[in-house]
Amino acid sequence: MRVLSEQWVGSQIYCPNCGKVDIDKYLNNKPVADFYCKNCSEDFELKSKKGKIGNKVSAGAYSKMIERINSTSKPNFFFMGYLESLFVNDFFVIPKHFFLSEIIEKRKPLKETARRAGWIGSNILFSKIPKAGQIFYIEDGKEISKKEVLEKWQKTIFLKGIKKADAKGWILDIMNCIDFLNKKEFSLQDIYDFESDLKIIHPENKHIKDKIRQQLQFLRDKNYLDFIGQGRYRLR
Repeated sequence: MRVLSEQWVGSQIYCPNCGKVDIDKYLNNKPVADFYCKNCSEDFELKSKKGKIGNKVSAGAYSKMIERINSTSKPNFFFMGYLESLFVNDFFVIPKHFFLSEIIEKRKPLKETARRAGWIGSNILFSKIPKAGQIFYIEDGKEISKKEVLEKWQKTIFLKGIKKADAKGWILDIMNCIDFLNKKEFSLQDIYDFESDLKIIHPENKHIKDKIRQQLQFLRDKNYLDFIGQGRYRLR
């Protein structure tokens, strides 16, 4: 299936960054990626799974995955879910600027009786990635317009400029809080209600509400959301 899925991506998928039709496959097995875009030089790795992708997907050796996540050469990730008939039911991309070590789950070491005893695998946890970072080409068998895919990619391109993991972590945490509300408009108090959760994630910060306001202002300045007055915001 690996060969078939790679052939499908190479012939059907365009670059989400620049829109170039037909991305190219690396001729040799490059350690960090499967595909690249000749036009804008973005790299992509493909992970495919039979059936629904679910809330997590296997990502190989934990230590290797963490090393890649923290590398400047990490790729963007394509994810494919296919049915028995090899029909592609879901296909989406997660831009590399959404990847932090916190989204990688460490699995238990393999038992001593296993062929690779002691080996520690990993999973990518989609629940820790904001919805804006999961950009679908195909969702539940329905194709998403190219215009929408490209717009969604550009909407969060500002995250590329945030180099410090802690600073990016705060932004992604607030984006996840907004996602959890599941509504277009929300209030500052709605986000304040996540204060106890954010304290657990960021125990070193003693001014959670100040930090919340700071992140909302940042997201407003980056046109991710609008401030509509009286402590209320609207997602764009």
